[in-house]
Amino acid sequence: MASWAALSPSIVEYFEGEDSYRCGYCKNESGSRSNGMWAHSMTVQDYQDLIDRGWRRSGKYVYKPVMNQTCCPQYTIRCRPLQFQPSKSHKKVLKKMLKFLAKGEISKGNCEDEPMEPTMDESVAGDFALINKLDIQCDLKTLSDDLKETFESGEKKKGKSPKKEEPKELIQSQQIEEKLGSGEPSHPVKVHMAPKPGKGADLSKPPCRKAKEIRKERKRLKLMQQNPAGELEGFQAQGEPPSLFRPKANKSNQPKSLEDLIFESLPENASHKLEFTRFLCSSPLEAENPPHGPDCGYGSFHQQYWLDGRIIAVGVIDILPYCVSSVYLYYDPDYSFLSLGVYSALREIGFTRQLHQKTSQLSYYYMGFYIHSCPKMKYKGQYRPSDLLCPETYVWVPIEQCLSLLENSKYCRFNQDPEAVDEGRSKEPDRLQVFHKKAILPYGVYKRQHKAAAEEAAVLQYARLVGQACAERMLLLRN
Repeated sequence: MASWAALSPSIVEYFEGEDSYRCGYCKNESGSRSNGMWAHSMTVQDYQDLIDRGWRRSGKYVYKPVMNQTCCPQYTIRCRPLQFQPSKSHKKVLKKMLKFLAKGEISKGNCEDEPMEPTMDESVAGDFALINKLDIQCDLKTLSDDLKETFESGEKKKGKSPKKEEPKELIQSQQIEEKLGSGEPSHPVKVHMAPKPGKGADLSKPPCRKAKEIRKERKRLKLMQQNPAGELEGFQAQGEPPSLFRPKANKSNQPKSLEDLIFESLPENASHKLEFTRFLCSSPLEAENPPHGPDCGYGSFHQQYWLDGRIIAVGVIDILPYCVSSVYLYYDPDYSFLSLGVYSALREIGFTRQLHQKTSQLSYYYMGFYIHSCPKMKYKGQYRPSDLLCPETYVWVPIEQCLSLLENSKYCRFNQDPEAVDEGRSKEPDRLQVFHKKAILPYGVYKRQHKAAAEEAAVLQYARLVGQACAERMLLLRN
């Protein structure tokens, strides 16, 4: 934990009471309830601890659903990328992207895509007085023009032509991550790799079997019919694996990893070119670059998806001490056939795995909220293995153990130990830090000096929601 001399502390302004507004999920006019605060600034460690207590940011507004009262309880969900294996539907999306890039093929009909989340969390969509709408909602085409202008101005500052280079050599996967030291966009990073022999191969078909292997299999079946009892011994004596046993695993038989699917080779004359760039963006999170952290540092980033020189999606992520947290996604609806919501989530899971190689404690991918009562939001549970946060004790529970409970009740305590309590709860509220007239002082001192009895209920509610650790680190702004 960095000292305040080296790092500015979090400064937050808590809004007393609970806000009620129209629910973006079930459309109840006043059923959605949450607590909220405005983050004037926030360290990545504080935000990490807050989301591990059920908070989430939307721009600079940080909110926590009142889980036992809101109409659609929202449970924090995290995926474990190190054990993640893409499902059949995930592979289908990745192969669809590859076919589009390689051949320009567009899938027809219902491709059973998972839904994409809106450009902002609908759960707080009604609270426009507290949310910086310009930070959340934007026209992607306007954003594209702004980013291009920023990119060109950045190239001029460096004395380079804004014209994009078209290198013949394609970049390998280990070169994808770039160090980001400023708010300017980095150079486009190709996701293509060395071309695969035999262009035009159908990725959906299994690899062809050799004639020799087919002849051996036929011989096995024939011998099995003639002498079922001795078939295995005969082939084992000849050094051949028995047909009833799985052959020894080799590289060609191993299922493709997520990285293999994302960075699949494309022909040099591919129909389309997908480029991927990343740069720092404005947010309440203070950017940090510790020596043992990821090369890009901690903070908030835009991840841009460029298709043939046109920006088609922008994902906003927070890189925190223990996770990559997905915030929201802008996308061009003209390219919704590419299932950009699913594709970007898989890219972000792969990115988390890459960051873990340098920073071992960074090993989770937070997907925001899982809402079991809303069918359109249950798709997040398909990214396995994953965990849900217990809303009472703030411990992580495998989602498989939670689903049966959620079938019976919208609101559930996932921790089945009746004696378990919130270990991070506020135990000494007088040690809470207050920021008043440019002075920092413990709440116990502040309330004696200012006779703040009227404020005590709000301060105690804030301390209970953020927990003891954040209450002692963050500065609660008092007027």
